[in-house]
Amino acid sequence: MSLAESERTTLTQLRERIETGEAVIGVLGLGYVGLPVACTFAEAEFEVVGLDLKPDRIELINAGRSPIEGNEPGLADLLADVVATGRLRATTDYAALRGADVVTINVETPVDADHKPRYEALRAACRALGQVLKEGALVIVESTISPGTMDRVVGPLLEEVTGRKVNEGFFLGHCPERVMPGKLLANLRNVSRVCGGSTPETAETMVALYHRIVRAELDPADCVTAELVKTAENAYRDVQIAFANEVALICEDVGADVWKVRELVNKSPGRQMHKPGAGVGGHCIPKDPWLLAAGASERTPLRIIPAARAVNDGMPLHVADLVVEALREAGREIAGARVLVLGYAYLENSDDTRNSPSEALVARLCELGAEVAIHDPFVRDHQGSALARAQKSDALVVMTAHSHYQLLTLVDLVELMRTRVLVDGRRVFELADAKSAGLVFRTVGRTKVE
Repeated sequence: MSLAESERTTLTQLRERIETGEAVIGVLGLGYVGLPVACTFAEAEFEVVGLDLKPDRIELINAGRSPIEGNEPGLADLLADVVATGRLRATTDYAALRGADVVTINVETPVDADHKPRYEALRAACRALGQVLKEGALVIVESTISPGTMDRVVGPLLEEVTGRKVNEGFFLGHCPERVMPGKLLANLRNVSRVCGGSTPETAETMVALYHRIVRAELDPADCVTAELVKTAENAYRDVQIAFANEVALICEDVGADVWKVRELVNKSPGRQMHKPGAGVGGHCIPKDPWLLAAGASERTPLRIIPAARAVNDGMPLHVADLVVEALREAGREIAGARVLVLGYAYLENSDDTRNSPSEALVARLCELGAEVAIHDPFVRDHQGSALARAQKSDALVVMTAHSHYQLLTLVDLVELMRTRVLVDGRRVFELADAKSAGLVFRTVGRTKVE
């Protein structure tokens, strides 16, 4: 039997196990990406073994309780169900993956201060997995990675540890996740995916697998195309947001209202200007443009991606400038002022604080001498009463558009404050309400209440 025939035979057998539901699925990493993946494969009646290195997370999952806080429709109930039926079990022991026919890798892929990928977690996962990987298993990296990582990092490392060759002793694929906090299950089930395989047959096997949990279109491709699609997708969004933010800064400078400008721009066919705001956070958008850029050699000059990153990274610092300006108008300097930051998660109604713009804002305010308090209804360290935290504040700064804050009444807040200053980085409050409450008000894209 030739190598090509052997590959087709092995993948055919794997595909049959997938289609009959006999395949055992391993999910390596049980965070925002891996946990919903594990739950949905278990919901599809596969036997699923989830692995994570955090014992407290494993304990919660095996008790049928979600470690992810925030508003995640359906996830807690689904987890409880698949654990109760025995279709999902979680562990910290890699040996439990010995029988897995398919293993998905869902680990963090950060970038360092020089904007280069840091693959310590991915490499560690591959080394440990390689020691127990089943002959003929399919390994799928769902983590977002720089173009070329499957060929340069994942494949060679697994070959080294297993002593087998890719497409002979095991198969490789990259199917980048497209989830986001607050919509983990909805996006996993309803957003299209790219199934990049080390061979066309591998890609088609991946399509068959993901068809069991994804209702949207699944496109077979090679690994580098899949790597490019995900990183380009988030880089594109980063550039769009940066444009909106830069227009907002221009509007502040010339005395216009960016929200009115945006409304009128978007009346033109084919135009969809994004919302400006206090900064871009999360695990993906601040990082993925750099992962895309890291795939290019020195022969390719990069201009747009670094510029967009600079604009968006600068927005929390701009909000700090607005706080200083508004306090000064109210007769108080930033040094010694008590500032309450409303929202520490990067996304509304989520507990996800990764790369939160609030972190940069708080650091800058402290650097300027402010006394900073933080409230967030979803982040454990900052929960409690927003009204209680507002007592004797000199300024409130809205950094996250949690629904909790949209229910607050400015008149009630003003009565508790020492100085009436509000800086709204997410357009949670209406200008007219701020004016009637007697607030010195600033918002991104429009500096003053007339």
